[in-house]
Amino acid sequence: MVGGFDISFTNSSAAMLATVAAVTLFLVFSMRGRALVPGRWQSCAEICYEIVANMLRDNVGSEGRKYFPFIFTIFMFVLFGNFIGMIPGSFTFTSHVIVTFVMASVIFLGVTAIGFARHGLGYCRMFFPHGAPLWTAVILVPIELVSYLSRPLSLSVRLFANMVVGHVLLKVIAGFVIALGVFGIVPLAFLVGITALEFLVAALQAYIFTILTCIYLHDAIHMH
Repeated sequence: MVGGFDISFTNSSAAMLATVAAVTLFLVFSMRGRALVPGRWQSCAEICYEIVANMLRDNVGSEGRKYFPFIFTIFMFVLFGNFIGMIPGSFTFTSHVIVTFVMASVIFLGVTAIGFARHGLGYCRMFFPHGAPLWTAVILVPIELVSYLSRPLSLSVRLFANMVVGHVLLKVIAGFVIALGVFGIVPLAFLVGITALEFLVAALQAYIFTILTCIYLHDAIHMH
């Protein structure tokens, strides 16, 4: 306890540090050769780069280039965090809603700051659709404001819920494998299939989390 705050080093903290270390090692060792004809690891790193670059270009445009390091960091952090959580005995920090909510809140505050920095108080036009009759402001402004403020909640819950459901399902089916003994071959087959599906979900959730961040960034820059 420091100043009344519990600063214990938790499993979530260890998992996040492990994720940062894994991402750093992956990028450093995969790109150290910088071969003209990339090998397997360099190809994987370049694929990750292209995914994020294309995501930014398609959703934000050329003005999104300056934000590439931040978006790439988000994608790799969530992706590796989800994958590390699939290792037996490890910890999935993205299955804790407080972690995903803090991440989503930082993104929300950052995007909002970018919006006001670029447009000043004109950014408030986000809450009143262009061309709508003035008298509808009483209805539309509260709706748009609530929708805007709910972004960090929806962004965090989507990632948290998908990771929790997948892991709970794996644990339940694994329990059947042990309980049924020799007859557990059927649930074991299901377990293998669901594990493969969960890896796909882990990658997909990292992609969705990142592309939604790009969409929010697009709104802050272009206001439509």
